[in-house]
Amino acid sequence: MAAAAVLWVIGLFARLYYLQIIQYVDLMARAQRQQCRVIEVTPKRGTIYDRQMQPLAISLSVDSVYAMPTEIPDPELVAKSAAPILGLDAIELEGRLRASRTFCWVKRKVSDEQAERLRALNLKGVYFQQEAKRFYPHHELAAHVVGYVGVDDDGLAGQEYALNEQIRGQAGKALVAADARRQTFRSQGWEGQPGKNVVLTLDRTIQYIVEKELRAAVQKWQAAGGTVIVQNPGTGEVLAMANEPTFDPNRFQESSFEAHLNRAVGWVYEPGSTFKLVTLAAALEEQLTTPNEVINCQHGSIVLAGHVIHDHEPYDNLTVEQVLAQSSGVGVIKLALRLGEERFYRYITAFGFGARTGIEAPGEERGLVKPPRRWSGISIGEMAMGQEVGVTPLQIVSAYSAIANGGVLFQPRLVRDVFLGNAHDPLLPAAGHRVVSERTAATMRQFLTAVVEGGTGQEAQLNGYTAAGKTGTAQKIDPSGSYSKTHYAASFAGFAPVSRPAVTILVVIDSPVGAIYGAEVAAPVFRSIAEQTLAYLNIPHDNPSRWPSVVRSLPADVPGQKLAQRAGLLPSGPDSAGAATSSVRPASFSSLELIASLGTEPAGNLGTMGLEDGPSVTVPDLTGLAVRQVALECQHLGLELNLTGSGLAVEQNPAGGSQIPVGSHIWVRFAR
Repeated sequence: MAAAAVLWVIGLFARLYYLQIIQYVDLMARAQRQQCRVIEVTPKRGTIYDRQMQPLAISLSVDSVYAMPTEIPDPELVAKSAAPILGLDAIELEGRLRASRTFCWVKRKVSDEQAERLRALNLKGVYFQQEAKRFYPHHELAAHVVGYVGVDDDGLAGQEYALNEQIRGQAGKALVAADARRQTFRSQGWEGQPGKNVVLTLDRTIQYIVEKELRAAVQKWQAAGGTVIVQNPGTGEVLAMANEPTFDPNRFQESSFEAHLNRAVGWVYEPGSTFKLVTLAAALEEQLTTPNEVINCQHGSIVLAGHVIHDHEPYDNLTVEQVLAQSSGVGVIKLALRLGEERFYRYITAFGFGARTGIEAPGEERGLVKPPRRWSGISIGEMAMGQEVGVTPLQIVSAYSAIANGGVLFQPRLVRDVFLGNAHDPLLPAAGHRVVSERTAATMRQFLTAVVEGGTGQEAQLNGYTAAGKTGTAQKIDPSGSYSKTHYAASFAGFAPVSRPAVTILVVIDSPVGAIYGAEVAAPVFRSIAEQTLAYLNIPHDNPSRWPSVVRSLPADVPGQKLAQRAGLLPSGPDSAGAATSSVRPASFSSLELIASLGTEPAGNLGTMGLEDGPSVTVPDLTGLAVRQVALECQHLGLELNLTGSGLAVEQNPAGGSQIPVGSHIWVRFAR
C-alpha cells in the first residue's frame, strides 16, 4: 500500500509538472481565448462645424447588438425573434449565428426603439455594445462638402473622407474576462483618443440660400442638375457649395451615384463664354489692345483653317468693351490670334486651368487643357470662346475671384480650423500668385460691369448693389462625340459689389429645358443669391440708383396698382395692364416693396397669396432682429424669406402672430 501511495504521488506530481510547466503556454493561451475578449472601443468622431460654429455633423451614442453563439441554445429561435425587430432576414441571421463560434455582430448601431424591444425579449447569448453613430442634423444641407461615414465610422466622402485620420481619432480597447457562466470578473481598458473637430469655411445660412435657389432653378427648367459656388474673392474661402441632385447623408445608401457627385469639383464641362475673361485679360495684360479699340467683327463670321465660325448676332464694329458685353465670338477670336498659341496657353494655365486647385475636397478633377503642340488650326479660336477646353466650376469661380480682388489667384479653401480642446491648428490662407496686374483687373471689372449694365447679363442686375459678371452658354458633347443640338450648360459667373467685391458667385445649370442661354437661366439665380447673401452679410449698398423705380408689369388685381400708377411707376389708362416700362426686373421686387416705397400698407396678407392649405406655423415678431437671426428663424420654421435693405428688421409681412402655411413667403425690410 505504501509503494502504491508513493507511485500515485509521483504520478500526480508528474501530471502537474506536465500541465503547469510543459503545457503552460498553450493552456494559458487557450484560457485567454475562452475567458477573455478584447473589444475595440470606437473613438468619438470630431464634430464638423460651419464658420459660425453651427454643427453640420455630430456623433451620438447608440447600441450595437452582438451575439456569443456558444451561449445560444436555439439559434433558429433567436433569429426568428430578433430579425423582425431589427429588419433582418431570419434565415440569413440564423446562418451567421451557426457559422460563428465565439463572436458575431447581429446589427450595428440600432435605433433606441429597436434596442428597447430587443432587450425586453431577454434573449440568451445576445448582448449590447455602445458605439458612436454619425448624425447630420441638417440632412441634405452641404451634403457633398460634409460627406458621410460607413458603419465602421470611416469617412467615405467629403470632409469625412478627406480628413478622416484627424476626425476619427484613435480607437481604445477593453479587455473583459468572464468565467464559465459568462459572468464578468475582471475588466481592463485602454482609453483611445477622440477625433479632432473641424471648422469649415461654409456659412450655413448662405448654404441654405444657395441650395434653395439652385433647387428652384433646376425644377423650373427641368434640368439634369446644376451647381453653385459662393467664394470670398479676397481669401479664396468657399462660403457655399451646392449641387443638384443631392442626397441625405443620414441615408446615403438610398440615393443614386449621380446624387453623390460633387459637381463643383468633379464635373468637367466646356465653359462657353465665361472663359472669354481669360482671353480679354491676357490681351490687355500683353498690351495688345485697349478698352476703346474698335474691332471689326465682320458681320458675325470668321474663317479659321477653312472652318467658318459664326457669332450669335451679326455684329460689325464693336469696341473691346462691347465685344465682351455683347459676347462676340469673332471679336474674341481676333484678340486670341494676336496673343498666339504659346502666350494664350500660358495665361490659361496661369489662371489655374488644367490643374487641380488643391482644395480639401476628394474627387477634384484637373480639367482638360491641351498643350499647343496638340492644337488644330481652329483650336485657338474655339478655346478663346470657351470650347475645346474642359474646366471645373471651382476653377471658373477662382478665376473670376482673381479679377475681383485685383489680379491675384488664391487657392480655394474649405477648412478654417482643426482643433481638439484648446489645441488649435488653424489653416491660414496660402499666399496667392498674381496672374494679371491691378490695372488689367480694374479694366476687366469695368468690362464685366458693362456686361451686366447693358450687355447679355442684364438679368443679373442687383437691387442697391453694383454687379459684374459674364454669361455663358456651351453645347455639351453627346454620346456620338459631336456637339449636341439640344443639351447645353447655361452659366453665369460674377461678383458684387464691384467697388469692393464681397462675394464671387458661379451658377451652372446642366441641360435646361425650354431655354438654353445663361442670360435667361443662370443670371436670375445669381441675382437672387447675391441680393440675399449681401444683405445677410450686412454689406452696405453702393448703388442707390438701382433701387426699383419702375417695374415690368403688374396684374390688374395686384394690391396698390393704382398707387403705383399715381406715382408714375406704371402707365395709366385702359391698356396699362401688362405694359412694360423697363427691361430690368429686380429679383425680389414685389407689390409689397412697391407699396412700402409709397408709404402705404399693403392690402391683405401677401405671405399667403396663392398657397394651398397645409401645415401652418405662427409667424414670430421679427422687428429689431438682425438679418442673420431672421434668416435662421425663417429657416427653422420652413418659411421662404424675401428681404430688402440691411441692418435691423423694421417691417414685415405677414405680421407677427399670423398663422400661415409652412413654405409661405415672408417679406422683411431692414434699415439702419
